[in-house]
Amino acid sequence: MAWRFKASKYKNAAPIVPKAEACVREICVGSYQTYGNNIAASAAFMAFNWEHTGSSVSVLPLDDCGRKSKTMPLLHGHTDTVTDLKFSPFHDGLLATASQDCLVKIWHIPEKGLEQSLSDPEAVFSHKQRRVETVGFHPTADGLMYSTAAGCVALFDLTMQKEIFSNNEHPEVIQSASWREDGTVLATSCKDKYVRIFDPRAAGSPIQMVAESHQSIKDSRVVWLGNQSRILTTGFDSARLRQVIIRDIRNFNQPEKTLELDCSTGILMPLFDPDTNMLFLAGKGDTTINYMEITDKDPYLTEGLRHTGEQTKGACLVPKRALKVMEAEVNRVLQLTSNMVIPIMYQVPRKTYRDFHADLYPETTGYKTDLVASEWLNGTNQAVPKMNLDPSKREHGDEPIIPRLGPKPFSSNTGDVSFDKVFAVPLAPGSHENISNVGHETESNVVPTNKPDIIVEIEIKKKHEHEPNALSGNGVQKSLTTSERRKIFEQNSESSENSTEGEDRTDADLRRLSSARSSIAERRRLYESRSKSQVDEKAQSPVPLRREHSKGEPLKPNQQQQHQQQSQSNQIDTKRISVPEGKLLEEQHRQRGNGNASGIKKSATEAAFSASASTKRTSTVFGKVSKFRHLKGTPGHKSTHIENLRNLSRQIPGECNGFHANNERVAVPLSGPGGKIAIFELSRPGRLADGVIPSLVNGSNIMDFQWDPFDPKRLAVACDDGIVKIWLINEDGLTEPTNTPAAELTAHLDKIYFIRFHPLAADVLLTASYDMTIKLWDLRTMSEKCALSGHTDQIFDYAWSPCGRLGATVCKDGKIRVYNPRKLEAPIREGNGPVGTRGARISWALEGHYIVCTGFDKVSERQISVYNAQKLQAPLNTVSLDVSPSILIPFYDEDSSTLFVTGKGDSTIYCYEITDEEPYICPLSHHRCTSLHQGLSFLTKNHCDVASVEFSKAYRLTNTTIEPLSFTVPRIKCELFQDDLFPPTRITWNATVSSDEWFNFSDKTADKISLKPDGMDTLSSIQQVSAAAVKRPEQHSHFGQKSEYESSKQQEIQKSVSARMEYTTKLEQDDMEGVDENEWQE
Repeated sequence: MAWRFKASKYKNAAPIVPKAEACVREICVGSYQTYGNNIAASAAFMAFNWEHTGSSVSVLPLDDCGRKSKTMPLLHGHTDTVTDLKFSPFHDGLLATASQDCLVKIWHIPEKGLEQSLSDPEAVFSHKQRRVETVGFHPTADGLMYSTAAGCVALFDLTMQKEIFSNNEHPEVIQSASWREDGTVLATSCKDKYVRIFDPRAAGSPIQMVAESHQSIKDSRVVWLGNQSRILTTGFDSARLRQVIIRDIRNFNQPEKTLELDCSTGILMPLFDPDTNMLFLAGKGDTTINYMEITDKDPYLTEGLRHTGEQTKGACLVPKRALKVMEAEVNRVLQLTSNMVIPIMYQVPRKTYRDFHADLYPETTGYKTDLVASEWLNGTNQAVPKMNLDPSKREHGDEPIIPRLGPKPFSSNTGDVSFDKVFAVPLAPGSHENISNVGHETESNVVPTNKPDIIVEIEIKKKHEHEPNALSGNGVQKSLTTSERRKIFEQNSESSENSTEGEDRTDADLRRLSSARSSIAERRRLYESRSKSQVDEKAQSPVPLRREHSKGEPLKPNQQQQHQQQSQSNQIDTKRISVPEGKLLEEQHRQRGNGNASGIKKSATEAAFSASASTKRTSTVFGKVSKFRHLKGTPGHKSTHIENLRNLSRQIPGECNGFHANNERVAVPLSGPGGKIAIFELSRPGRLADGVIPSLVNGSNIMDFQWDPFDPKRLAVACDDGIVKIWLINEDGLTEPTNTPAAELTAHLDKIYFIRFHPLAADVLLTASYDMTIKLWDLRTMSEKCALSGHTDQIFDYAWSPCGRLGATVCKDGKIRVYNPRKLEAPIREGNGPVGTRGARISWALEGHYIVCTGFDKVSERQISVYNAQKLQAPLNTVSLDVSPSILIPFYDEDSSTLFVTGKGDSTIYCYEITDEEPYICPLSHHRCTSLHQGLSFLTKNHCDVASVEFSKAYRLTNTTIEPLSFTVPRIKCELFQDDLFPPTRITWNATVSSDEWFNFSDKTADKISLKPDGMDTLSSIQQVSAAAVKRPEQHSHFGQKSEYESSKQQEIQKSVSARMEYTTKLEQDDMEGVDENEWQE
């Protein structure tokens, strides 16, 4: 049979996507303009870029899954985006990261993974003010790393921590590089549209071959096809079609195979397995991953099953020794999306998976080598020994291959290097012991072998670098960095933790699980393992989990051990209730003060309710809990819509929201000359008549417009001629077009960016112009009162503080400024804002203590940032949304602390809660509309239907309609006034002060009123009555006792009925199999 008719064993390899529970979920990944894959994997860990900037790296165990906290430990080592990251093929815990900050850093991941964030790497290499594009390890020599920056290729010896080779002969940026499997030569693809074969050990020029490649300057990738004499490149042709080219270095100038795919914009990331010749093409931004098989004869590329799923941000292959070989898994692709890491298993269908299928698993490259960097540079070539994946031929049988992480730092077989002998380090956090003696021994007997492990040699070199200045005047050694101290301490902590038992074990956990390692899971396990008498009263947040049977009297110290043994033997898992720890402690002390020996009588649910009455927002160990978490957006009935809109303007500047509404009418800009604005009465919904729509004709292009917050009939319109026109709308609305405004204000000589009314003072208007000045006007006298300066570029937005004294601006120069306009012309505070130049918005939150800013990052991804109003140097937290050209327009509801953001052309209204503690911005349930909207405008609080638990009301503008939108909170007792959702609200629909009073520095606080309707009971009063009713039967129980005659009569009836009926006390669940106790603990 000819070779072309032989069926491949991997032809039918099918992608198997696990359920969401088996994926890493709720992570934060941005869109990065780099030449890397954004994710890497070893046989023990996976690493990927974190958050929108990508300057941090998350490292997780390879088999990890589930939701991840935003406070999880990370690698904080770079000041700019991490462009590429790779694991060493010989040490699963050795990670190299390259960044736009011109640095390459080497990290050692502990065997148990990251337990706290790391910021101190093992080694740092610089590329001299050139952005590092790619990084990787040599395939055969241990301790040899390469990196590329601009047109430079550099090699580094990690054991010596120095650069051993550098070449700058590439004329443009090197976009990709790949070693041949034997480690002899390197293939590079460059922005100059050429691909090169590169030999660093060659005499003369290291560039051995050059050939034309993809005819586009966009991104390109290259991968060497194992140990063959062929390379594969992906890129774009001159028509921007995506291409795959295979070349043979024996005929380098002529492509062996050229395959054109589609015209998508994302680069194809090639992932090649040399053992099976399987090629995976994952395009950045694509939802499909193509699988192809490479052959050595025509057609060269055979397409397999295609996977379609989530949008790809990055992808990588898992090493072969980490695969599930007993399930016929021949490859595993880790797909990085915007919020998940999905392990996609490629499985070859077989009749049975009981046996090892040797035909699917040829011997693969091992993970041990004797070749080091210096030997390779001197010309030595040595292949890495192969290993067999058959479990029966492995050292530990069916057990998975133990990943080689390398020995711990400072560990050596030939020397005794202990913690006390190297550095004087303080005790572990949480320990109550005093430091009385510090180790004075400074010498260690480390005798390195001929070829020591790379990690050990790095650490020994770091120790010798610090030895000359290691001693202070009193003979005590100086402490090194936190990372080095932690690594030394981990060696002794393992042995000490294994020897602790009983009460000593709890103390060891207290030291180990201290505030320095305050992950959610560790805090929960620590809390559940401690008895009630050991609770620290200071740790009231996060809220711990308590069991019902733990509400009794606290155990004495001599009874704790018995109680722990009894709880371990108890197989009944009671219901766990989240109770604030501080409330339980207060109740406990109160009961003790009253001499009540029965302990805490109050139920956990009552304690939880009493805690919810507090004004402080609640937290749990699993994240934020908000009363508005499940808010619901409901559009109004069709009878309330205004329909048949037409000729809407699409030319409104980005600084204008494009749509404004009050409780009586809405203003919508229309297309065409003259700057027309249509006014629609909300009291007359329905279909608009065909024909000309009555409008306000301004005569110039409209830049911005806004309703007076205290007069629903007055509208201010800013035009591009620098004039602000004041319009007064009749009670009956517009009946015909008009071009005569009530007043005109010549505000600037140039175009106006936007206008803003004062939130408390009547007749105070603010204007911002192209001349980069802001002016405040008194509309009563039409005179200028104040002028603000200090901006160096276009002003995007201005927001008044809730008190009306201060204002905040966001500018195109990337700065946020806070002004006190009545006192100073210059800003009183200044800080860094969004780096994107497309546009931004700003708003105040939490009674003016915080500032919320929406904008774009440098890769045009929309983001929301929260700042402390007193410290604007850096945001407290930043949340990334998506890549979209529309500016996020925020609306903040101060009573519920809810932030609504959306953009023109979006269909989703994003909802968040702004808090005064980490993470400062918490996602709520977003509202997804059925169509795209062109604008959104919210009404004041007094127009909400509180009887329907409506806490916010808005009007939504689409292409053809104006629709009311109601935001409610689901509640059971809707007939009651939900006073926990509706606190007294500020009166923002009536003026607090006049313009003269405000300009004369008269500041008055807006009055507050209750939104409670007349005749409606409050929820808190009903719950207090019900709580009292529960206690009343206990105090007067004799009123409810039955007479002896009634009790005896009832017993006779029960006996007679039981005699005639067959019954059993056995329940259906008694025959069911229970759940293992270990699963509950997990």
